Amino acid sequence: MATKATVYKASLQVSDMDRNHYQTYDLTLALHPSETQERMMVRLATFALLADEKEGVEQLSFTKGISTEDEPDLWQKNFSDEVLIWVELGQPDEKRLRKACGRGQQVIVVNYNDKSDIWWEQNKGKISRFSNLRTLKFVEAEVQKLSALCARSMQLNVTIQDGEMWMSSELGECTLNPIWRGEH
Repeated sequence: MATKATVYKASLQVSDMDRNHYQTYDLTLALHPSETQERMMVRLATFALLADEKEGVEQLSFTKGISTEDEPDLWQKNFSDEVLIWVELGQPDEKRLRKACGRGQQVIVVNYNDKSDIWWEQNKGKISRFSNLRTLKFVEAEVQKLSALCARSMQLNVTIQDGEMWMSSELGECTLNPIWRGEH
């Protein structure tokens, strides 16, 4: 019998001073049996970093992600079902990136461990040909501290200022310094 996903609930209060975005999100996340809590928390941090409320656009949302090949980990669509933002976590292969760049107006790959530096060095030339693709890196040591905030029911406060993310809950706090690779 297959193991089912574990459901997590998160109330995420985002104060993004860099983009003047202030919003509270009540989210439900499914932790797939093959997914780590670290990866799930990176999905949550990525949501906080990219979340935006725009007129005529659905909010950024979690997908079936790791359990399906046809969807990213997060995406934002418009009401015509066009994919505005396609977010992939990890180190996707070139075929997956081609597909994502063909479907999404903007594609973001989120790296979150030190092994991703090797992936980046091997793929940055290939990646540069996709004009709608950006790569974001979270430092592994910071992600490990982030995972300490994980609980089945979470109330997280996120403050973003000058590119730095500060996340806190009743379990503690951590700072993330997301790095946009290849951008100056």
